[in-house]
Amino acid sequence: MPDTSFDVTRFVNRNGVTSWRVSGWLHGLRFRKNFKTREEAGAERAALEAKAAQAAAGVRLASTFLSEDQLRDCESAIRRLADKPKPLSVYLDYAFAHYRAPEHEITIDDAATAYLATKQQEHDRGMLSLSQLKDIRVRLVTLKKAFPEKMLSELTRESVAAHCHRGNASPKTFNNRRGVLHTFFKYAYNQDWLVVNPLEKVPHLRIGHRRGSAKTLTAEQCEKLMRYIETFEGGVFVPYFCLCLFAGIRPSIEVGEISKLRPESVHLETSAIMIEPEVSKVRMKRNVTIQPNLAAWLRAYPLSRFPIIPKNATNLRRGIAKKFALSHDIMRHTFISMHVAKYRSMGEAALQAGNSESIIRKHYLDLKTPAEAEQFFAILPTPAPATVTSAAPPTALTASACPAVDAQTPSIPLPIAA
Repeated sequence: MPDTSFDVTRFVNRNGVTSWRVSGWLHGLRFRKNFKTREEAGAERAALEAKAAQAAAGVRLASTFLSEDQLRDCESAIRRLADKPKPLSVYLDYAFAHYRAPEHEITIDDAATAYLATKQQEHDRGMLSLSQLKDIRVRLVTLKKAFPEKMLSELTRESVAAHCHRGNASPKTFNNRRGVLHTFFKYAYNQDWLVVNPLEKVPHLRIGHRRGSAKTLTAEQCEKLMRYIETFEGGVFVPYFCLCLFAGIRPSIEVGEISKLRPESVHLETSAIMIEPEVSKVRMKRNVTIQPNLAAWLRAYPLSRFPIIPKNATNLRRGIAKKFALSHDIMRHTFISMHVAKYRSMGEAALQAGNSESIIRKHYLDLKTPAEAEQFFAILPTPAPATVTSAAPPTALTASACPAVDAQTPSIPLPIAA
């Protein structure tokens, strides 16, 4: 192997002028150059020896506009990517796409607080139900507890998807969690707090099974329930139960339609209950026909004297629900299935209940027989004692005095939907 050392020697040219020659080997090639002074030759020798040492150590010289610190930073980054499959530019592009400047950074807590404020405004304007608002609040509180003290931009698709799957969640539960958080992240994206929605590429889970028939009460169970309600606390709960059972009003005392229904919306003179959009769960107006037996109950227990929801209703209803095994919507399900059985019209039942015909067909069709439906709609109040009838309005009618609500009189037919 050629020697890599360099020598400086005195050299006399043909014209008699003395020069100083630097000679040696660099990168396998012979190097020889003359200089006027010994100092210049010495500087060149030092530079050549530095080049030779760098070549031996794998270091190359290159012209660059980078500073010394920038060069060291670049060298450090390249060394860190030694076992990575992509070049440095790929990772820089990713950083440019996902890095947020400090002025755009926000904690999960602060982002959730801002989002909930907008949802509260929507609720105040009647655009969002209380149950939806509560569900959003609960899910965001859970998110904050799962990622305490974290910046919103630190959330990844994998971590949020795992959060939605936590506790071996069913497909429906996962979809519900994903739906709320996806909307929250979309809001954050529009506020420039995120550069990408972490749930954008996390799909809903397909649910293969279909829900079965709705759980309902029999006509006999309804009879026993209403007889008990008549004697419970002086009949204070009669309007609530008869409206939920014989008109299908959604029964949640806290957030259901019954909680927002006002007495002035119940029109006995026209046999109709007007469910306004701000009352309806689906924000759509509908009219519920007052059946003859419901009219009898409301005349025996007028809303002018008996509130739709009495005081301490939540605690009182809890005991009644336990006694008669009343699940959340069982009274509403019973009304819809009895209505379909009596009038054989899914379209009319859908209008009365505020559902679609497909839901009626899927869950309520052929659950009850016409005979049981007739028995259900013939449940009438017990004749009131003299002290009650004397205090009732002059227009109040008992079942025996009102042919339209007599159990032996045919019910008023409803119009059949096309």
